[in-house]
Amino acid sequence: MKILERRARVRRFVTDISLYTPFTKMIVLLVVLWLAFSAGIYQAEQGAEGSAIHSYGQALYWGVAAFSTAGIADTPKTGIAQVIGGLWIVLGSALFFGAIVATITSYFMRPMQRPHRRIIDTIEYNLEQLHDLNLDELDLLRETVNTLIAHVETIKEEQSAKEEEKA
Repeated sequence: MKILERRARVRRFVTDISLYTPFTKMIVLLVVLWLAFSAGIYQAEQGAEGSAIHSYGQALYWGVAAFSTAGIADTPKTGIAQVIGGLWIVLGSALFFGAIVATITSYFMRPMQRPHRRIIDTIEYNLEQLHDLNLDELDLLRETVNTLIAHVETIKEEQSAKEEEKA
């Protein structure tokens, strides 16, 4: 049972990240630019004397090493490759670290943007933790649920009255 609950939470987390944060879009953009800049570096370094980039695979590796600030990327030898590499380092780093920061910020700010979801999440959490609640906490939960039920009934009555007025 707990395994199913964990899977549901993980599924909800992944769904929230992919749908409600810029992570997916930024990663796709990062990959597209990585492929393009690596192709540019490969073309610019092709045949250059002393170049460590002799294949597209090596250019891809260089692209990852360069934007991840690992500091292990060889310096391109041609002027145009240095310009391309410099642009890639700036853009790639900004996108990579920007994706992380934007995703974390969006994910944790999301409940504040949707307070009704926060209420539902709190109720779901409390229901999952019923066995850990003491009597006072259970009484408070019961009062809260009773208030919620009364509120729902009031809304239903108001909607019924509006529908009768229209008819």
